[in-house]
Amino acid sequence: MTTWFTADLHFGHESIIRHCHRPFVGVAEMDAVLAANWNARVQPDDDVWCLGDFCWRDVARYGARLSGRKHLVTGNHDGDGVRDWLGWASVQPYRELKLAGRRVVLFHYPIAEWNGFFRGAVHLYGHVHGSRPATSTSCDVGVDCWHYAPVSWQEIEGFLACQPAA
Repeated sequence: MTTWFTADLHFGHESIIRHCHRPFVGVAEMDAVLAANWNARVQPDDDVWCLGDFCWRDVARYGARLSGRKHLVTGNHDGDGVRDWLGWASVQPYRELKLAGRRVVLFHYPIAEWNGFFRGAVHLYGHVHGSRPATSTSCDVGVDCWHYAPVSWQEIEGFLACQPAA
């Protein structure tokens, strides 16, 4: 089983293509690429933590075609329809995990300091679409930063090891 992270997919959101300079002709192409990239990486028994802004509407249409157990850490674009979808394994505004002996703090928004900040805890976030630099203990896991695909905990650990200290 692999643990994956992603954020800011914005399935069905035409304006996000222009806003984030995504390389897609339209929303149908973006949605198809996001789903294909997800399913190329994620296996049915994997956990995927989506750190907000999953889709514009029609959550079942998008969520049902994606592999893995899907967890939502809510974002500013996740309305009641998205939060209430029965396909989520869990839904919460904030979550802490323990991975490879490290505390991992999940929140849609980047925060300046988090639980365990001075003890090596890692903070993963979305919302900013790659506009904030990563540090050795925090990074944006949004699709705009990771080639429009979920990123594994192992990839994140390797990436963080190459970043400047917080």
